[in-house]
Amino acid sequence: MVTFTLSSVSVSLGRRRAVQDVEAILEPGALIGIVGPNGAGKSTLMRAMLGLLPLAGGEIAIDGIPVARLSRKQMARQIAYLPQGQTLHWPLSVERLVALGRLPHMAPMQRLSAADLAAIEDAMARADVLTLRDRIATELSGGERARVMMARALAVGAPALLADEPLAALDLGHQIEVMTLLQREASQGALVVAVLHDLSMAARYCDRLLLIDGGRLVADGAPMEVLTVDRLRSVYGVEAMIDNSGPAPVIIPVRRC
Repeated sequence: MVTFTLSSVSVSLGRRRAVQDVEAILEPGALIGIVGPNGAGKSTLMRAMLGLLPLAGGEIAIDGIPVARLSRKQMARQIAYLPQGQTLHWPLSVERLVALGRLPHMAPMQRLSAADLAAIEDAMARADVLTLRDRIATELSGGERARVMMARALAVGAPALLADEPLAALDLGHQIEVMTLLQREASQGALVVAVLHDLSMAARYCDRLLLIDGGRLVADGAPMEVLTVDRLRSVYGVEAMIDNSGPAPVIIPVRRC
């Protein structure tokens, strides 16, 4: 299992401080959403957690070891990453694309082992893409492609999964499929962290939310403790209604403040 410890984390992009003094401990067995308005620093924070951006201050550690001390291969084996806006350029079959998730476990020119093949099969089953295995990935619909890219991340077999805007450009049905999959991975013991914009989806599926505004962590806790009318007003600049009458909360923006 993987635990992230963020201690006074700050990140600069050029001259701008994009993340400022973020403190949090992210433990396994939970689906944790990072939410906030555009430009708040959500994706920047996630990329820093992956060691893809240098820190301007503070420290990020995985199981007590600073990320800066971990090799790229060590990071890739511990954390599966699903970046936003992935574009497929090569006409690979779905099965071959999912198999790329096993690269962190392989030496150069090494063939797939029985364990690799089993991991690929399991990942395709969990993402419900077994029936697509022989299809060309570039010919898939947006929803199919999203599930295949999720399968590639799952094939890593990492104890943590970080997904940056996994719902982008998906219709409602496919959004539900992706969130259900992320929730299931967390319920089976993984640490799952997702950058999300849909607050109703975040409130319905996530165990915990980190609300980022102006690079700072302004709230951290259970979804409906974080997403209050007052916070939606101060952070997003909207008057909103929160409907808790149904099986899941619904957040309805009404107007700009």
